[in-house]
Amino acid sequence: MAAKNGSIKLVAGNSNPALAEAIGAKLGLPLTKAVVRRFADMEIFVEIQENVRGSDVFVVQSTSYPANDHLMELLIIIDALRRSSARRITAVIPYFGYARQDRRVGSRSPISAKLVANLITHAGADRVMTLDLHAGQIQGFFDIPTDNLYASPVMVRDIRENFDLANLMVVSPDVGGVVRARGLAKRINAPLAIIDKRRERAGESEVMNVIGDVAGYTCILVDDIVDSGGTLVNAADALLANGAKDVYAYITHGVLSGGATARITASKLKELIITDSIQPTEAVRIAHNIRTLSISSLMGEAIGRTASEESVSSLFD
Repeated sequence: MAAKNGSIKLVAGNSNPALAEAIGAKLGLPLTKAVVRRFADMEIFVEIQENVRGSDVFVVQSTSYPANDHLMELLIIIDALRRSSARRITAVIPYFGYARQDRRVGSRSPISAKLVANLITHAGADRVMTLDLHAGQIQGFFDIPTDNLYASPVMVRDIRENFDLANLMVVSPDVGGVVRARGLAKRINAPLAIIDKRRERAGESEVMNVIGDVAGYTCILVDDIVDSGGTLVNAADALLANGAKDVYAYITHGVLSGGATARITASKLKELIITDSIQPTEAVRIAHNIRTLSISSLMGEAIGRTASEESVSSLFD
């Protein structure tokens, strides 16, 4: 495949090399030879070992755990490419870390998502491509073109293959995720329910109220990030207590920090389906009720369209 003006190069950092290789396979492109290593004091060193002068370069790097190391890798790779005369550099960030810090939550607190956007821009990126941003307005934090892709086509395809659509109900685990859940529900023509969670007083556990009649339905929880897994487990318990037949969850980014994987496997959740925007750990791979969907075809198609100056948004029409 060739870009509209010059060749395409695909560069991978260390955050998710398996996804980068899968994207390359979809595009029929080998990964560009590059060294991303650390000195004895953990300082990051990058060397691009192929000619990229005049090329349209896509850097695949999620800023997942360890977030700061992977972010710094991304910035240094971009700088190396800029100094090597790449024609255009697109930062492909399947999971954009710091996205949950998109506003000030109290006095003297940062807006870290904006800071990270500035760092990526000033490092030399000409464009950003990411997947299911935690908050859509983060696109406005960048002063360069930003494509926010959606995992919903991948999820919808999997749902159609594995479920009886006549008995499905899509559920948003909180009020803030209603737009995302409604969008998926519309695609499969399913009804929508909402979990209203609130903490009545300090020190007491959250009370989960279900808005909608879920009795007899197979419920699918939809969200962008699962981190500790606590909200997901509590939501599944609340749905089952209200008569749901089974509860599944489709979540784009499986952060799954701390004891989240153990919490999910011990829960009443029938299955958690995540994408490979974050490289799954061994614990996630062997978990009996966690399954991974590949986004390599989606990302590969978006990269191909960007390189040939075609519409990316039409992927989701």
